[in-house]
Parts: sequence; structure tokens; C-alpha cells
Amino acid sequence: MRFLVLTRYSGFAGRILLTIVFTLLAACAEKAPPLGKLSADAVIVAFGDSLTYGTGAKNHEAYPAQLALLIQRDVINAGKPGELTAEGLQRLPAILEEHQPELLILCHGGNDLLRKKNPQAIVSNLKAMITEAKKRGIQVVLVGVPEPALFLLESAPFYLKIASDENIPLEKDILPEIESDNALKSDTIHPNAAGYRKFAQAIAGLLKHAGAI
Repeated sequence: MRFLVLTRYSGFAGRILLTIVFTLLAACAEKAPPLGKLSADAVIVAFGDSLTYGTGAKNHEAYPAQLALLIQRDVINAGKPGELTAEGLQRLPAILEEHQPELLILCHGGNDLLRKKNPQAIVSNLKAMITEAKKRGIQVVLVGVPEPALFLLESAPFYLKIASDENIPLEKDILPEIESDNALKSDTIHPNAAGYRKFAQAIAGLLKHAGAI
């Protein structure tokens, strides 16, 4: 009987241990890669679609404007409402050449997801944008956009894969959190001023955690 009890206990303890191990491995896998420290006069480009542009709020309430205040850096709002990743890929090089940023914050793909574009094409376009930045020596932060769903919103899985492949930091939770809270939205898709503030705070927290500021 004692042997049986110990065997059962050991099995239970083993399952607990495995759960802890897998949890730690997952946490390590999602740990943001470090960023180089941004200079005091660094220019940052926030690139994306309407979520970057600030649709649903005033210009000074968009997340790039609020982020600039939080981190005391110049953050360029390069958002274009309605843009697809293929269009963004064409637009990005001129933006990078014009502003010469130290950091690119890439939040794109929402319109592709809404229009049910091929996920492989979205991934290819996003990776090509990241390459455009990297070849100019520009650091990149990726922001995950949630897939359309009625419940339990979360970023499309390919954002985590891209961040892992490219070894760049990913903020994958803030947009699903905002999109799940009607008090933080101006319509069914876009944040309001409070939602954009939470967005900016999340990005500022990621930059601080990664060592950029």
C-alpha cells in the first residue's frame, strides 16, 4: 500500500514538475530579445494601417503621439488607414529613407486578416518589411494583430513565428486586450483615446524591458 501511494504521489509530482518546466520553457521562448539603447534624440517610425494612424481618436491621441510623450523620443506616425501588407511593403522604403529612424515599430496585417488574405503572403510581406529595416541597421519591434473572432481574441499565430525567426521583440497581447474591451474602442475595430493610451503604454513597457530606453 505504501508503495502504491508513493507511486501515485510520484506520478502526480512528476506531472506538476513537467507543467512547471513547460511553463518556464514557454516563458523563455516568449522573452523579448534585447534591443540596443536608443539615443536621446532617436527617431522612431511607427508603421502600419489605421491602428497606427489613430482612426477613432484625435491626432494627439493616436498611439505614436502618446508613446512619444511617454518615452521622450520623436515618434513618426506612418500609419495609413486601409492599407494591406503588400501596399505597406511598397511604401516602407521611402519612409525609412526620409526619416532615418533608429527603430521601426511594425503593426500591420489587420486589413489582410479582415479580407482573409493568404497567411503565407502576409508573413512574406511582413518579413520583407523587417528585412528593409534591418538592411539599413534599423531595429524592429513587431506588434501582433488579432484574428477576427467573436470570443477569445488573440494575435494571429504567425506573428510569434515571425518574431522568433527574425529574433525581434513582439508585443502580442495588447491589441487583443483592447479589442476585447468595448470601453477601449471607438467602433468595432478601432481603439478610442484610452485604448490608444494603453497601446502606447504597452509599447513603452516593452522598450524599457528590452533595454531600448
